[in-house]
Amino acid sequence: METLEERVQRVLQEEVSIVSYNPVWPQMFEEEKHHLLNCLPHELIGRIEHFGSTAVSNLAAKPIVDILVEVTSLEETKNRIVPVLEAQSYDYFWRTDVSPAYAWFIKRDSGGNRTHHIHMVESDFEHWDRLLFRDYLCDHPQVAREYEVLKRSLAAKCEHDRVAYTKGKTEFVVRVTQTAKEFYAR
Repeated sequence: METLEERVQRVLQEEVSIVSYNPVWPQMFEEEKHHLLNCLPHELIGRIEHFGSTAVSNLAAKPIVDILVEVTSLEETKNRIVPVLEAQSYDYFWRTDVSPAYAWFIKRDSGGNRTHHIHMVESDFEHWDRLLFRDYLCDHPQVAREYEVLKRSLAAKCEHDRVAYTKGKTEFVVRVTQTAKEFYAR
């Protein structure tokens, strides 16, 4: 049986592939949102948002729908949500590589390919700023194109190193998120 460390290493080394925008992504989000609302304890779930590159029309992305789920308690998430999703073959990780830590799930298709990343956080987590980044890219197609060029370049360099790929995007994401905060505060 695979240890947690082995599982983490396997997941981190999975291929990073950027593909052209797929108009099915918003529908995949809606279907997964519906599924989550139907199988998880309603009293633990708040907002469910589509974020990341698959939420931006015409933007190339990893073909994985990112979903941000507000939960009322991460402790209750561990106790009551993790068992439900693990029983449905979602990969579960307690993300301690970021602060604050949170629950993260990977959903895969029948071929073992990632289809969804589900990030479960409480309402006060800074992860919600990612919606500002998403909205800014939607409202500023030229900035979205710059992001696409960066992602394609990083994917070519970091094909089997998801950590390096993500770190390579960080400066851009932080800068644009700050710009978005200022832009939408007006």
